[in-house]
Amino acid sequence: MKITFCGAAGTTTGSQHLIEVNGSKILLDCGLYQGRREESNRRNREFQFDPAELDAVVLSHAHIDHSGNLPNLTKQGFQGSVYSTFATRDLCQIMLSDSARIQQQETQWLNKRLKKKGLAPVEALYSEHDAEACLRQFVNIGYDRSIPIADGVTLQFIDAGHILGSAQIVLDIKQGNKKERLLFSGDIGRGDNELLRDPVAADDVDHLIMESTYGNREHELPTQANHMIRDILNRALEKKGKVIIPAFAVERTQQLIYVLHELTENKEIPEVPIYVDSPLAVNATEIFRIHPECFNEEVYDFLFEKRNPFGFENLTMVRKVSESKKLNDVDGPAIIISASGMCEAGRILHHLRNSIEDEKNTILFVGYCAQNTLGSKIRNRQKKVNILGDSYNLRAKVEMLDSFSGHADCSELVDYFDAMGGAKKNIFLVHGEPEQSAGMQKVLSERHEARIEVAEWKKSVSL
Repeated sequence: MKITFCGAAGTTTGSQHLIEVNGSKILLDCGLYQGRREESNRRNREFQFDPAELDAVVLSHAHIDHSGNLPNLTKQGFQGSVYSTFATRDLCQIMLSDSARIQQQETQWLNKRLKKKGLAPVEALYSEHDAEACLRQFVNIGYDRSIPIADGVTLQFIDAGHILGSAQIVLDIKQGNKKERLLFSGDIGRGDNELLRDPVAADDVDHLIMESTYGNREHELPTQANHMIRDILNRALEKKGKVIIPAFAVERTQQLIYVLHELTENKEIPEVPIYVDSPLAVNATEIFRIHPECFNEEVYDFLFEKRNPFGFENLTMVRKVSESKKLNDVDGPAIIISASGMCEAGRILHHLRNSIEDEKNTILFVGYCAQNTLGSKIRNRQKKVNILGDSYNLRAKVEMLDSFSGHADCSELVDYFDAMGGAKKNIFLVHGEPEQSAGMQKVLSERHEARIEVAEWKKSVSL
């Protein structure tokens, strides 16, 4: 068996890991690399393998850094099956088409600028037609069900507790008389989530590909620190300004809606207008309601009592562009939740451009931002930032709250690792910046005698 790390090695984006076994090629995840424009374009267009030679793709979850390059993969010749949970497939249906739309809009905007400079136009990575075409190749299986996907390879998904439908990928592999189990963690949730079930502990793991996003960091807050967001919002709204919350359309937005519902209902925050300005987030929220198999007991009961945990009186879901533009004229305190969480694309850019230079306003980050993204620059309180090609002074208040993080921190990853059964004789750390992966390697090496390596981009290992 050979593993080649084709993405999310030395970085947190572009998850792709190629497994070659018994003459078959299986790709774990097919994510978009997100970072500097030129580098992202090159990495996303140039696969480290021939897509036509792949037998199958297995998706851990629907986040774009794990699924977003699938349409391009199909466009370049992949004809096999894409295995996922039911909720992951439903989310991919809206997220991949949304990704295509954003790329095409950005390409049109960029080409206008290139034309003025006399430069050649560029082409979007893929179209909405490509996004729709790849969905025809999905094969869905529920948690804890086994299915053969290649010669000598059986797949099972177990809950990762990260986003709706997220899964750890378990591959039971038979080579001759030898049987082994490989586990790809995908992204691991923190547990005690407002909406989701806790991550499941796997058994009998021989080889482990494990995320390390927060491998050298501890979250400042436990999950469900509702008193903290309450205090931040009350301080911000007292200034009569807007609270702009960049949030991933899937999972983070739904968590926020649920918490804001509770805080409003309990009269812990003022009953100000709350807007979710993201067609993707609006559509994703509807998908959440039809997948009770992913929810923890409290939210599960909510649904079956015929109450809507994702809707309340002062909440407005914004779909149309015309309605989104009207939010620029909102007078008085308001909360605007918009995608993307890293501020790299989408309507959040327009809200930031409109709000970032006003001291009355607050920008509240509730999730991780990869290096070199606009979100990371604002989080680091860079005095000037570029938004849609223009420079702006950062005068708005910047707040950060990591209790909403969907990623387990160092201690939580160690707990996850310790709960896992099996020899775990080969461990490869992925999905982390170099410092974070190295930190996780050190911690695990102190408690487990095994081969523990930080994965390197393009590098192959034989097992």
